[in-house]
Amino acid sequence: MNASKFIKCVTVGDGAVGKTCMLICYTSNKFPTDYVPTVFDNFSANVAVDGNIVNLGLWDTAGQEDYSRLRPLSYRGADVFVLAFSLLSKASYENVLKKWMPELRRFAPNVPIVLVGTKLDLREDKGYLAHMGATVITSTQGEELRKQIGAAAYIECSSKTQQNVKAIFDTAIKVVLQPPRRKEIAKKKRRRQPGCSFMNIMCGSTCVS
Repeated sequence: MNASKFIKCVTVGDGAVGKTCMLICYTSNKFPTDYVPTVFDNFSANVAVDGNIVNLGLWDTAGQEDYSRLRPLSYRGADVFVLAFSLLSKASYENVLKKWMPELRRFAPNVPIVLVGTKLDLREDKGYLAHMGATVITSTQGEELRKQIGAAAYIECSSKTQQNVKAIFDTAIKVVLQPPRRKEIAKKKRRRQPGCSFMNIMCGSTCVS
């Protein structure tokens, strides 16, 4: 069956949060146990969501500063972003606002975002957390961040168990096919919160386990 629409989905986020692993799991239905490349090769396939057949193109990006000049070239023509942070990394969580939102709003200001918290399986692993001394990000904190940046959805996932990995990209497709009425939502926020900031109005969920 022919696809009715092509959707370009670009993943962004700090290095080592698991973006590439998440993409490999989604496209191969298995968790990579060997070498995981820094960037996943571009991939496209026909996907059925809610009776719609779309050609989903997946683009990976490197989060390291060394790629800051080249990375925005991948944003051209993007229909949706999957913005990932690690549920075990406060720094990657904070960089969503400090680094990634300014970059996305500069180069792709009107493209919707699905916010993703990765490494869900490790958030409940007390032994691992104690060994690593990690500070976990809660579901409530993730949802608060979604509201701050105006993301269309927040999803927590584990590439190791494949929990919610498919849901991320199904949601990304739905966001493009059935976009929320962003202007009306922004107007309602302004009426309810006359003192809210410009960021709150305009800035609206991989895992290497």
